[in-house]
Amino acid sequence: MEGDPNICADISLHISYLLALRKCSDLEKAIATTALIFRNSSDSDGKLEKATAKDLLQTQFGNFTEGQETKPKYREILSELDEHTENKLDFEDFMILLLSITVMSDLLQNIWSVKIMK
Repeated sequence: MEGDPNICADISLHISYLLALRKCSDLEKAIATTALIFRNSSDSDGKLEKATAKDLLQTQFGNFTEGQETKPKYREILSELDEHTENKLDFEDFMILLLSITVMSDLLQNIWSVKIMK
């Protein structure tokens, strides 16, 4: 492993990413992190398998998906991920998926109900 150029390149890329994020707003950090998760989970063509997308929803987005199981739209989204598995998601499709789930989530409703004092 010592001197492995792939590991060194990965470490260098992650350090560059972290340094760049220091200057970013919270929103920019959120989108950049989402893009990095997508990139690290996608195939060499930059596409995400539907099974992988479903796994990311359950493991990385669980606070937003929690309690959504009974909602017809959420069940429709999961059903679509289970069907036509030969179709893959590009980054735009993945972001639309995340935003759709966010908008219908109970967590978002809880966030809206909290008044933030500045």
